[in-house]
Amino acid sequence: MINYPNGKAPIKIEEKKKSSSFNTANRGMNLEKDINLSNEYYKNKDIALISKRPTPINVVKVDYARGARIIDAYFEKQSTTDYNGVYKGRYIDFEAKSTLNKTSFPLSNIYLHQINHLENVLRAGGIAFFIIEFVVHKEIFLVEAKTIIDFFHNGDRKSIPYSYIKENCYLIEQSFAPRIKYIDIVDKLYFK
Repeated sequence: MINYPNGKAPIKIEEKKKSSSFNTANRGMNLEKDINLSNEYYKNKDIALISKRPTPINVVKVDYARGARIIDAYFEKQSTTDYNGVYKGRYIDFEAKSTLNKTSFPLSNIYLHQINHLENVLRAGGIAFFIIEFVVHKEIFLVEAKTIIDFFHNGDRKSIPYSYIKENCYLIEQSFAPRIKYIDIVDKLYFK
């Protein structure tokens, strides 16, 4: 069981595994796999060193009889963003999100602590952005963190229109290797 420090009801890991229906928790898994493969490609080619940030958990109980299986754990604190690393001597930090929505990207997919973290990254001179996948359109965009931050704080909207992202953000080319060529966009934006 995973216990949340904020008092929310525990979720049984076994119950979550049995659910074969699609839910928001695994919506971005294909995107995450493709980003991980892309990061592996960038690392192997000595282009960039970007890693998936692990979610900090505190293990309470382990069943060693069944191969060191975690029985009870809780999240130590809220995670910041999904990925961070270094490219051309600059710190990079980004969040990956996926949506099934055809017409907009819901801002409810982003949490205040993530916004605060990315604001800190920008203030410190780092590169910060979101990789947003519109599953229905089969398109992936790089959206600068400043754009999301502005919508999050100043917008009256609860979402960013797909048309806005398509017109003002950066469509990422998808290929075999790397799967998601986001470094090409980073080059254009930050290393002119």
